[in-house]
Amino acid sequence: MKQNVLIKAAGALACLLLLSCVPAHSKQLKVYQYTQPNGVVAFSDKPPADSPFKVLRYDCFACGVTSSVNFHTTPLFLQQYHQEIQTAARQYQLEPSLLRAVIHAESGFNPRAYSKAGAQGLMQLMPDTAKELGVGDVWLPQQNIQGGAAYLASLLQQFSGNRRLALAAYNAGPGAVSRHAGVPPYAETRAYLQRVDILLRRYQQQSATL
Repeated sequence: MKQNVLIKAAGALACLLLLSCVPAHSKQLKVYQYTQPNGVVAFSDKPPADSPFKVLRYDCFACGVTSSVNFHTTPLFLQQYHQEIQTAARQYQLEPSLLRAVIHAESGFNPRAYSKAGAQGLMQLMPDTAKELGVGDVWLPQQNIQGGAAYLASLLQQFSGNRRLALAAYNAGPGAVSRHAGVPPYAETRAYLQRVDILLRRYQQQSATL
């Protein structure tokens, strides 16, 4: 059987390796998952001709400055990953509403989110960052949230508790914040800060009513 199979392996590792081949300019990747006659799960960028398959899609959530999402009215995710968020918030002394706002802005609570820049999972961790944080499987919500919370907490410490600078660093990198001695003059970063601020206030309001 001749297929343009990029990765042939079992489980999420194969899918992760395939995703790493996405060009930086790609906003969406279709991955076709199917099972070969020998029982091995395969992933391809082309649909198999003679096997049932499932299409996996990876979209970044509300990417870029011209997002069509209205963050003042978009539905909130109040119950998803409650235990994982509460545990990470306690461990790293973060406000649970802040973690929810960041997850919402980063991935729309899609644990399989994959951005055009290569960021992965709920809190959109870059591969090198995830490795440094000891995240073994970036696609597992518990590990991704733990890693993202640890990273956010370290940025808050680095920028003396300044939440705005820490969030700017989460988006643009701490080096950019240091170089500009403040929020970098990037339209995407400024839009990101606005999104998180709106979502944070909304999650805080909902939390207060529970």
